[in-house]
Amino acid sequence: MRTAACILAAAGLLSVAAPAARAQYPQRRNGFWIGFGLGYGSANVTCDSCGSGSRTGGVTAFLKLGGTPSRNLLIGGAINGWSHESGGATETMANVTASLYYYPAARSGLFLTGGLGFSDYRVDTSPSVEGTGWGFTAGVGYDIRVGRNVSLTPVANFVYGGVGDLSVSGGGTFATGWKQNVVDFGLGVTFH
Repeated sequence: MRTAACILAAAGLLSVAAPAARAQYPQRRNGFWIGFGLGYGSANVTCDSCGSGSRTGGVTAFLKLGGTPSRNLLIGGAINGWSHESGGATETMANVTASLYYYPAARSGLFLTGGLGFSDYRVDTSPSVEGTGWGFTAGVGYDIRVGRNVSLTPVANFVYGGVGDLSVSGGGTFATGWKQNVVDFGLGVTFH
């Protein structure tokens, strides 16, 4: 919860500074871009033999990069990850997607994003449990220009994975029908 409070406080400070930064550095999008950031996320899982449990908090991270076909659209790839440590084991969920970033107004930093690709689940117990399936990501964010080609970017994402069967290393099935989701709030840096 402390991470979430820090991110919300940072987002509040950024919203106060945004008008001054926007006036000094107008929104420009062209060529190659890359962004990365950290945040806090709440995860939930279900499977055929288990019901939906309580949500679990953890650290999130993202990396995104691509090109700019127009001032309103970015195309690229993204990795969204979530991690939680408990009892000496680390549980991770990640999506790797081909993604679009749509800016409804070219002069604004507001964007909507969506991506489709692969989702992964792992727990590093002994033996380890893992699985890979399909996944998608949807979100919203805002580029706050702090330099000619640099933005601070607060984001909110929903990351979903239809992983399917989880297997135990060394053979065997741990669970079937595994589905996972993460609601993520983060703050990143984007270079345009």
